[in-house]
Amino acid sequence: MASTEGLVPITRAYLAKFYDKYSFAPLSEDVDRLSNELRKCYRSFLTELPNRAGEELLISEMEWTPPHKIDENLWRNREQIEEILFLLEKRNWPMKLKGHATSADTAIATTVERLDAEMHGILTAVQSFQSASTEKIFNMVVTYMPQDFRCSLFKQQRERSERRKQAEVDAVISSGGSIRDKYSLLWKQQMERRRQLAQLGSASGVYKTLVKYLVGVPEVLLDFVRQINDHHGPMEEQRQRYGPPLYQLTSMTISIQIFLKMWWRHFDEVKLSKDDLLSLVEQSIHVYGSEFKRFLVFLGQSDDFMEAVIPAGKTHEVRLTVDSVNSYIAWDFKLTSGKDVGFCLELISHSGESNPIIPYQRYESSQGNFCTPIAGIYKLVWDNSYSTFYKKSLRYKVDSIPPVIDTTQLDASNEETILDAN
Repeated sequence: MASTEGLVPITRAYLAKFYDKYSFAPLSEDVDRLSNELRKCYRSFLTELPNRAGEELLISEMEWTPPHKIDENLWRNREQIEEILFLLEKRNWPMKLKGHATSADTAIATTVERLDAEMHGILTAVQSFQSASTEKIFNMVVTYMPQDFRCSLFKQQRERSERRKQAEVDAVISSGGSIRDKYSLLWKQQMERRRQLAQLGSASGVYKTLVKYLVGVPEVLLDFVRQINDHHGPMEEQRQRYGPPLYQLTSMTISIQIFLKMWWRHFDEVKLSKDDLLSLVEQSIHVYGSEFKRFLVFLGQSDDFMEAVIPAGKTHEVRLTVDSVNSYIAWDFKLTSGKDVGFCLELISHSGESNPIIPYQRYESSQGNFCTPIAGIYKLVWDNSYSTFYKKSLRYKVDSIPPVIDTTQLDASNEETILDAN
């Protein structure tokens, strides 16, 4: 039978059952231990050393509570990472550290440069995760859309929107805006993306005209994106399960940023050992980076993609049985190693012969769908037979979606039935 998994309503109960398969191992105890040590140190700076301009704002940040939404926490982490990187830039070091006044200062400078590289790696990881997540949501809809003017309209609207958003960010930076200003705008833009998804689900706003043509997109997917901003919607299950460890990491990165800022401001005045303070920030950044990257890997793993290695001279095939005319066969794949791979879609006749449906072509990646003209067995083929020496590593997802009923036609049919009955 054709898969109906895509038509299951994506409710909180459904996600609870899904997330039961993905249990996140608790964070290292070092996260809490080091966070507490950082707080203890910068609070001692405030009580034992003279206050300087702007430190009232730092005091308020100490009591800050992480936001509830997963993605807002990710943006907050990214903001704090950039704030830390700003402090780790040589031009923002304390004057004594810049001048390498002592051999101990030289050792600190060397370690700080290494920490700068480590923080850049963490920033790259969260940027890559966020980009992949944005593409995943977009591709989820596009995969089920007919690959014609409807899909083109949807892509064009998104491209124009993203160009405008990037221009807004560039304007803030070029006008001398702070890191906080930049991320305030980035979060505002993220919420705008969410609102656009909700508009897509409810056929409102810029998508009002387009949605009535989206007969290939499962209704349950539209229902899901319509509720994506709801505080008690389906995504609340993800927040309840995976929010607490992320909230800990958000608090930790804020503690690292405040500690480093306070230390730099009072570099020559602190009575504590500089070696001990450097060891604390070094351990904290290392633990934060390793645990935060582990969380990102975990959060990004449950995407239902299959993996296959196609040896040189071989093919990889997937067969789908379609019971109804006008079903949709959808695919999304990319190579993780290798230059390209041949791909085609075939219909298997009753006699076992393969008849080409989607012509053979080589791709590095592709996504699309096909509306089936007849019921039967369809075969998706990834071909590496032309390669003599090199295997190809493939990540792919395929599905077969039964016909989507046009609700206007259904309503009209129901009315006719009622009239006939009368």
